Amino acid sequence: MAGHSCSRVALVSAFIGAAARYWFGVFPQIRREIRRWRRRAGEISDPLLRHHALSTQRAERGNLEGAAAFAVLAPRAYRADVVRATVAFQVAYDYVDSLSEQPSVDPVANGYQLHLALLAALDPSAGRCDYYRHSDASHDGGYLESLTVACREALVALPSYDSVLDAALRAVRRMVVYQSLNHGARINTNDTRALASWAASVTPADTDLRWWETAAGTASSLNVFALFAAAAQPSLLASDMGAMEIAYFPWIGALHVLLDSLVDHAADAHSGHHSLVEHYASTQEAAARIGAIAARAMCATATVPQASQHALILAAMASFYISAPGAQASGAKPVTRRVMEAMGAHARPTMAVLRARREAKRLLAGARSRR
Repeated sequence: MAGHSCSRVALVSAFIGAAARYWFGVFPQIRREIRRWRRRAGEISDPLLRHHALSTQRAERGNLEGAAAFAVLAPRAYRADVVRATVAFQVAYDYVDSLSEQPSVDPVANGYQLHLALLAALDPSAGRCDYYRHSDASHDGGYLESLTVACREALVALPSYDSVLDAALRAVRRMVVYQSLNHGARINTNDTRALASWAASVTPADTDLRWWETAAGTASSLNVFALFAAAAQPSLLASDMGAMEIAYFPWIGALHVLLDSLVDHAADAHSGHHSLVEHYASTQEAAARIGAIAARAMCATATVPQASQHALILAAMASFYISAPGAQASGAKPVTRRVMEAMGAHARPTMAVLRARREAKRLLAGARSRR
């Protein structure tokens, strides 16, 4: 009993410390970066590209706030650089993902070409590239290029970025291939054969993952952000970085994107977009498989430096999706119950904060509508 009490006290203390760093140190910087890129998006002359740039920033603000949460892992001196890098990368990711969904003569080539911007955002040696080669619109006034440059400039300021660069590029190359093949599946009546074959080929040995679970792990940006935060450490052991790669791909990344697919299930069905969770034979199978992945993800956080902080970030990510409106659907509830069980006590404080914040936003929106 005494050990359990001490563990609970340690968890509460870790949560309070991380929450204080986030809300008082990181969040104000996130807001500044979001304002910066909103202004920049508003300057795009092409109306279609301006619409996508602004609408994705507005719709995916939670992604931006969650991405920059990794800055709490960085030493104070480098937190601002980690925020700048993560926000710029996530803004670019959401933007090119949105554009990839637009009609194209060759959706696979278009998705691949647009997502090359994510590689350029990491690689200091990257040159200019025509990301819009297969798109109908291209006059963004340098918006996408400015995002990649801002991300690179922030990253090269981090003391250990050279040590994580290869791992980060591996993660982003997987993301680029996944997005191009997944957008091809969306257009070609959900023909997932190419995506399934590729995902099976990159499934880590001895994981027993289904191909769509591996695909989810390749699509996640969390691995990249964890490496950004690790790059802020003045000294970084190769063994620590290896443990982080294994923890985030496939386990934490797979949970991230499967939960995203779960809460978007109804919207994907309405729009005809490819849904990863649709590949499960039943709700019961989805709950068992995603619950098991959640358990492996939580266990994996114990193998990395700053283990308790990574566990809290994982629980916060899971809580973000579980508290979303789409998670309240009857078909989603068995999955969310299993995930919450896997997160354990780590999820309780974050769920309380997220529910309170969502309720406050709902009340504020209601008050504005009555004016």
